[in-house]
Amino acid sequence: MEFEDFEPIFCEPKVEFSAQSSSPLPQFLLHAYASDSSHLVIHAANFHSDTWEALLSVSQLEDIRDITGIGGSWSEFFDYFITSIKSADLKLVLEGNSGASYGKAKLVAQKSKGMPVISIPLTKLADTAAREAMSNLSLRLFNAFKSTKNSLNQEQEHNAQLTKAIAAEKAKSESMQLLEQRQKFQKTSALEKADVSTNGLQNSPEKQATRDTGSTKAKNRVVPAHRRTKVRGAQLCDNDES
Repeated sequence: MEFEDFEPIFCEPKVEFSAQSSSPLPQFLLHAYASDSSHLVIHAANFHSDTWEALLSVSQLEDIRDITGIGGSWSEFFDYFITSIKSADLKLVLEGNSGASYGKAKLVAQKSKGMPVISIPLTKLADTAAREAMSNLSLRLFNAFKSTKNSLNQEQEHNAQLTKAIAAEKAKSESMQLLEQRQKFQKTSALEKADVSTNGLQNSPEKQATRDTGSTKAKNRVVPAHRRTKVRGAQLCDNDES
C-alpha cells in the first residue's frame, strides 16, 4: 500500500475530557498527511501549549485493522479509516488535566454510529518538534486554501466563458429566427402584391369594356333562319267571306 496520492486532511475534531472537568474545552486543528509513500502523519494542535502527533506505518495500520476487526480487502479498510478521520464526529479525547496542558490524548474515529470504532493514541510534542508541527500545519493549510481558491477562480472563469458562449449562441439563434420571419414576410407580401396586380388588370376599364362589348354582341346576334323556331299547326283567323 502506498500513500503517494493521499490527499491531506484538515478538520476540527470534537474535544472531550476523559473525566469531568471545569476547564473550558480547547479548540484543536487536525492535519493528516502522507510524509512518504509508506507513512501517515497526524498532527493535532491548539497553537498554544498542546501539540500531538501520530506516526502510522502500514504495519501499524494493519494492527489497527486487526484490533477493530474490520474485514474485507486492505483498500476497503483504508477507505473506512480515511472516512472515519473525515467524519464530523471525530473526537480528540484529552486525559490527565494538569491545568496548563494535558498528559495523554487519543483520537476516536467512527464512520457512523454502530460501526467499528478506531482508536489512535497520540504522542505529545514539545519545543522544536511542536513548533515545526504547527508551522507545517499552518503552511499546508494555507497552501490548501490557495489551491482551493485557484480552483474556484478557474471554475468561475470557465462558467463565465460558458455563459458568454451560451449568450452568443442564443443571440445567433434569435437572429436566424428573425431573418427567417423577415424572409417569410417578404415572400408573403410579394405574393399578395402579385394577386392584387392580377385582379387589378382583370377589373380594369379596358377589360371590363371588352367583356361588356362581347356581352352586347351576344345579345344582339341574329339567330339564323334554320335555327328559328317553326310555328306548327293551323292558324285560326276570321273569314268574313265564309
